[in-house]
Amino acid sequence: MADSNAKIRIENLVKIYGKNPYPALKLFREGGTRDSILKETGKVLGIADVSFSVNQGELFVVMGLSGSGKSTLVRCINRLIAPTSGNIYVDGEDVAHVSKERMRDIRRTKMAMVFQKFGLFPHKSVLENVAYGLKVQGMGQAERDKKAQDTLEVVGLAEWSNYLPSSLSGGMQQRVGLARALATDAEILLMDEAFGALDPLIRRGMQDELMRLQAELHKTIVFISHDIQEALKIGDRVAIMKDGYIVQIGTPEELITQPADDYIQAFTQDVNRAQVLKTGTIVRQTVTVILGEDSVNAALDQMQQHELRQMYVVNRQGRPVGLVRRSDLEQAVQEGQNDISAVMERDFPQVSGSTSLEEIFHLYEKRRSLAVIDQEGKFKGVVEQSDVLASIGRLTAKSKEETAAVQDYVAATV
Repeated sequence: MADSNAKIRIENLVKIYGKNPYPALKLFREGGTRDSILKETGKVLGIADVSFSVNQGELFVVMGLSGSGKSTLVRCINRLIAPTSGNIYVDGEDVAHVSKERMRDIRRTKMAMVFQKFGLFPHKSVLENVAYGLKVQGMGQAERDKKAQDTLEVVGLAEWSNYLPSSLSGGMQQRVGLARALATDAEILLMDEAFGALDPLIRRGMQDELMRLQAELHKTIVFISHDIQEALKIGDRVAIMKDGYIVQIGTPEELITQPADDYIQAFTQDVNRAQVLKTGTIVRQTVTVILGEDSVNAALDQMQQHELRQMYVVNRQGRPVGLVRRSDLEQAVQEGQNDISAVMERDFPQVSGSTSLEEIFHLYEKRRSLAVIDQEGKFKGVVEQSDVLASIGRLTAKSKEETAAVQDYVAATV
């Protein structure tokens, strides 16, 4: 069944390079490999029966080594490369089989592409470069110049509008390329190794900029990368390709915690797990006290029954409002105090379930459990320091020495 939320849906896509690829296609469908097809026909299998969907507003990363087929794949989506077989649906329309005229219209109105080499016109100003797609669409000069200037403001380059691209750094030129794509209001951005030519520091800055813009604009983005760190940082989901095939598709956390095979595991073995894994992945459900409903005695009974040293207090909407300790409750009972609000701590650590493990290390100074909340601010459970250590250690430690190193790493940050 097709995903009703899919902006792009690819079904059984095959691309074979070379004239008259159909004998090679027949061999592929009979079980031929890339090497055997090349040997027998001289044709290169670029994409091998790929199927997946990209949801509306998703930043979907296709990652792989050189020759894996990732750039071929993204160019098939906008038909810069014609697929040999299969279907590519954009908003339900099969762009793999529309006319050239219709495809040009789709490129003008629905899709924009950002290239690794920037693709800027050296003789045109920054403003003219950004406005170029609007000119192709037939927009009048005054309107397109205003739209281009507004878009340059979004990417932080408004003051550079009258300069030539050669006056800008590599990172700034890539921002111009991104602004040109955004100016057209295309719903889909195709980004082919868009940051691959940038120095590492500038590249990280562009990754942050893309994530900032995506949080604001909610485009549907297909981003091509050969860098696993980049893929896991920016992607809502990541597809890893090899020899034209997709080996695994998953969230960054799924790829780290549930690698499909040794190939995926090898890709992710050097990744900093603490930067990828989120608190929502390791959250531990626990009992709570409801403010205005539960008494000190009831709370103490709960803590004794579940052998807890501390427990979070939530309001009737399920949002955490305080923390109570067993020792404080025991003292309150001795003093005849039965009001939870009088003994609970109101200053307590809480984090979103989307917070990375690395970001919460410093919160363990007082060795308290962290309250984890969802997007609506409702209590989901707790994360203990032991949960963090266990998660990172289980995934990365292959020996006692490595486990100790993980513990030292966490201890050094608190």
